[in-house]
Amino acid sequence: MTTTPARRDVGPPGVDSDEKSTLLAFLNYLRDAVTAKARGLADEQGRAAAVPSGTSILGLVKHVTAAEVYWFAWAFEGAGSAPPDLSMELAEGDSAESLLAAYRVAIERSNEIIERCDDVNRPCARAAGKAAALRSMRWVLVHMIEETARHAGHADILREQADGSVGR
Repeated sequence: MTTTPARRDVGPPGVDSDEKSTLLAFLNYLRDAVTAKARGLADEQGRAAAVPSGTSILGLVKHVTAAEVYWFAWAFEGAGSAPPDLSMELAEGDSAESLLAAYRVAIERSNEIIERCDDVNRPCARAAGKAAALRSMRWVLVHMIEETARHAGHADILREQADGSVGR
């Protein structure tokens, strides 16, 4: 394993304006962190499970992509009939390129939905989550910050195990 020199983290966003803009800036910061951890890895490295649970970097990317669709499109907007599969299980044809492209598309769609929402108190179109509760856009944004941050941390550790790369 070759150790890559630590790169300086870009630090959290400096946005401190209205609530929705601030929450979205932090969510985008964390989305970028997940993407950075998956970028530049060979598919076999990205697929490798470095922990007993079987979690892989590309599995994390697949999961956060589905979470974007689940919370913003399916739950908040009410799009689609069935919720997306939130598993981290990779299909044979999944590659770093295809999964990162799907993540970009999901983020763009989510950001469009967020931008159209004129009130963060607005409830989702569907009850969702383990509690099957009707949540607000505020709750969805905060939850997605938490979800993405947790998985960015997992990806950070898995990336260091894969090739010694640390930092952004």
